[in-house]
Amino acid sequence: MVKDGNEVTGFAVAGDDRQFHWAKAVIEGSEVVVYSEEVDNPVVVRYAWADNPTCNLINSEGLPAVPFRTDNWKGITQK
Repeated sequence: MVKDGNEVTGFAVAGDDRQFHWAKAVIEGSEVVVYSEEVDNPVVVRYAWADNPTCNLINSEGLPAVPFRTDNWKGITQK
């Protein structure tokens, strides 16, 4: 669920080109479906993966979802 009753925020997706784009997300049952019109074939997703993320996903106890990523790509500061 979301803490503010608005759309789910804080997700980004990337395709094989490794270019991240902000994504839309909808809650369907117990799953979050993430997509972006800018990424035809998403291969990874990140949530709240920023220094000061704008995100609103919470669990049934009202606790915020922890930041996560589904990739192990090296960041710009890693070799």
